[in-house]
Amino acid sequence: MRYSDWEMVPANTWPWTSFSPREIACKGTGSILVNEVALNKLQALRNLLNKPLILTSAYRSPEHNKKVGGAKNSRHMKGDAFDVRMDNHDPHEFERAARAVGFTGFGYYPKSGFMHIDTGPARTWGTPWPQTATTWPTEPPRQPETLREDKETQAVAGTGIAGGIAVAAEHVPAAGSLLGNLAPTAQVVALVIAAALVGYLLYKRTRR
Repeated sequence: MRYSDWEMVPANTWPWTSFSPREIACKGTGSILVNEVALNKLQALRNLLNKPLILTSAYRSPEHNKKVGGAKNSRHMKGDAFDVRMDNHDPHEFERAARAVGFTGFGYYPKSGFMHIDTGPARTWGTPWPQTATTWPTEPPRQPETLREDKETQAVAGTGIAGGIAVAAEHVPAAGSLLGNLAPTAQVVALVIAAALVGYLLYKRTRR
């Protein structure tokens, strides 16, 4: 069905819930050709991928197709071709899904960031997107969160001293609250300085 303006399409005759008549209409004239077979495949592709399909071009009137430099017999004029942005898609996954739902014509435009799909004769053109290896994130080693967990700090400071300081930090609430946000090594330094200060004050007191 062809309409001179997309706003003329009756709402109760438009079952493709992921798309609006305006998205499918000619960008130059606002006219629309409702190709039900192609739109059914487009909706099936949207459902399969479970991601939005950003259309840069769908139906084109003959005059608009000529204006934008489209092919003389462009499938866009038949209403069964769609240019889809690849910003939110893996192009290879997208193509596999498009083939699975029945699209047969594919044009690759990696520099422009979109792929053409249609239901015309089976064919491809353009330069396909390069295959890229998927890099899976690795789990980083767990870092010590408290002084008692930091074995390296204990080894540097001395097992006995660091262990004693760790026990003190654990059992003295004030020390725990003051030092809790410091790195383990910084906790050792702070506690050693504090211990030295207390020792000095005690020494001075005994000399009076």
